[in-house]
Amino acid sequence: MDTLPLNEIADMCGGTLHGASLPLVRRISKDTRTILPGDLYLALRGENHDGNLYAANAAAKGAAAVLVDDPEILKKLPEGYPAILVENSLRALHRLAGAWRDRLAIRVACITGSSGKTSTKEFTAAVLSVRYRVVRTEGNLNNHIGLPLSILSASAADDAAVWEIGMNHPGEIAPLAALARPDLAIITNIGVAHIEHMDSREAIAQEKGLLVEAVGRDGSVILPAEDDFTSALAARSRARVIKAGLTGGAVTASDVTMDTEGCHFTLKAGGESVPAWLPAPGLHMVKNALLAVAAGLEFGLSLEECAEGLASARLSGGRLVRRSIRGIILLDDTYNANPDSMEAALLTLGALATGGNRIAVLGRMGELGSHAEAGYRRVGLAAAKTVNTLITVGPETGPLLETARQAGLKQVHETSDTTEAGSLLRELTREGDIVLVKGSRGARMERVIQHFEN
Repeated sequence: MDTLPLNEIADMCGGTLHGASLPLVRRISKDTRTILPGDLYLALRGENHDGNLYAANAAAKGAAAVLVDDPEILKKLPEGYPAILVENSLRALHRLAGAWRDRLAIRVACITGSSGKTSTKEFTAAVLSVRYRVVRTEGNLNNHIGLPLSILSASAADDAAVWEIGMNHPGEIAPLAALARPDLAIITNIGVAHIEHMDSREAIAQEKGLLVEAVGRDGSVILPAEDDFTSALAARSRARVIKAGLTGGAVTASDVTMDTEGCHFTLKAGGESVPAWLPAPGLHMVKNALLAVAAGLEFGLSLEECAEGLASARLSGGRLVRRSIRGIILLDDTYNANPDSMEAALLTLGALATGGNRIAVLGRMGELGSHAEAGYRRVGLAAAKTVNTLITVGPETGPLLETARQAGLKQVHETSDTTEAGSLLRELTREGDIVLVKGSRGARMERVIQHFEN
């Protein structure tokens, strides 16, 4: 957000001004731990906390002003301290983000899907950055709080935005899409992530497809050529539809080779071919990159510029990041997991050349509900086909371990927690081995690597 006076922000969010001064605000922050001078502290309520209670702390740390929805908090602030009082802070955040979106003369690409959203977002931002000034979602701030904060982080000087939109319950995509107003939408895939709250892939596709419907006739929708829901999603689009994938579509790739550093391939579109390098291993990463290239072409870049952008892309931590410890290669994919992404990571591990063993350390997967056992068994079969040694972490992974063993994998080890898994990994690994560590965010599988390293 560009610097704005506090009274203007109050008008934009429908709040009432209090205090003796009208400071300039440079940024919106909801976390007192990261408050900087010039920030407006946004007091949000959650299930287990009330941000209003930290408003005085934000003032003490140098916040320019606070936005609260509890009038009693005003009495606890320093005399004359500037504040905005609203009826509901979350609604005020959305109203402020919508008003700021009205002022932005940028082209917006929005991304959703069951897996691969964040990597596709990073690839798309890297591609568009070859020609444009681009603002993008930081990390995975893609929900009802993260998206409006992402919109407010945009500047009038930006040319393009790449915003991620997530969901885990019905009814979440439509209001976020209405807030972002995308010119281009990307659906990475329709898988089983968050199926606990959605019951079926069909329901997930119905919800994700609301982003497709949010794009106007002059916009573009990019879909994965290989997904079995692509035809149904395309039928819901008023906009131009572009398909991309390894096996077909307007944007495709051939001659893919990979190592632990990334993938080389030939990028093809519109009758042209250019060599490309992606600094991330895995065919699923190449598929995500092709979606990003399709977006770049729709934004007017050449195929050569798109390849240049891919080569500069960098994924954030915990997403198949390569680490070398004592001659052992670790693939840190600990950020999150579902059966689709687990299987894709295992296939990547199986495709990498090594003079040692391929070892997978796999933890629990969240939000699968009644589909959990089937998901774990699917991953167990994939593990049996791709690794020499499997270490499972936690009691929830029992079906995964059992299925891998039944499928013929001999070296199977069950551990109760990440500490035990890290210690066992130290005993089992030798120089030249490749290790994949993966699990859902709540499983904290990065601790396996920490214990292994220490």
